[in-house]
Amino acid sequence: MRTESFQQVPSARSGAAVAVAAVDLVKVYGVGETAVRALDGVTVSFARARFTAIMGPSGSGKSTLMHCLAGLDQATSGQALLGGTDLTVLPDRVLTRVRRERVGFVFQSFNLLPQLTARQNITLPLDLAGRRPDPARFDDLVTALGLGDRLGHRPSELSGGQQQRVALARALVAEPDVVFADEPTGALDSRTGAEVLELLRGSVRQFGQTVVMVTHDPGAAAYADRVVVLADGRIAGEIDSPDPRSVTEALRRLAVPA
Repeated sequence: MRTESFQQVPSARSGAAVAVAAVDLVKVYGVGETAVRALDGVTVSFARARFTAIMGPSGSGKSTLMHCLAGLDQATSGQALLGGTDLTVLPDRVLTRVRRERVGFVFQSFNLLPQLTARQNITLPLDLAGRRPDPARFDDLVTALGLGDRLGHRPSELSGGQQQRVALARALVAEPDVVFADEPTGALDSRTGAEVLELLRGSVRQFGQTVVMVTHDPGAAAYADRVVVLADGRIAGEIDSPDPRSVTEALRRLAVPA
């Protein structure tokens, strides 16, 4: 198995430890004249215990980058590094275990199992791994996410915001190396979406979680510590300590529509 020290990968912040990184990452869909180069030699890193947003127009490669870094898609070449492990060289069986044990996911559509209660949905990744949740960790998450009186409810009995809170608890309960959030507020109204973004930011502050979020919304990106902008499969720019105005202005300067 090939591994590489993160010290050789450009860091998101000077002196900061890196949780996940891409090195010369290329992803090509199709062959010949119809081939699409979704990622074109991307090298970028994401600091541990930080909240980073990835932005870019449709077709920029932002979702492809996240999927390759999360081990959900296989890169054509280059490396996707998680905690020093190169996901691009792992056999499927090992990659499945790595995703289950070291990566958390929050999706736009929640992806909760309708027949399970909120508690059962939260603990599902641990159940599949044959592990029991740490009681203190579970109680802290439930309290922080305001789910204490909803654990016995099924998804159909929960609001959209409550379902996304359950999905976030499920992503955090196993203490993953990184949580990937794919347009996590896309199915929510603005008020509920803001609550979910505050919870994502709170998971970084309270639990030291690493969060990487794909979004098209400058307002959502402003909750992050850092924004990485993609265009045409390449890194087009970065914004530290973003706010909605700086994100929108940076996108305008880069001629990348929000």
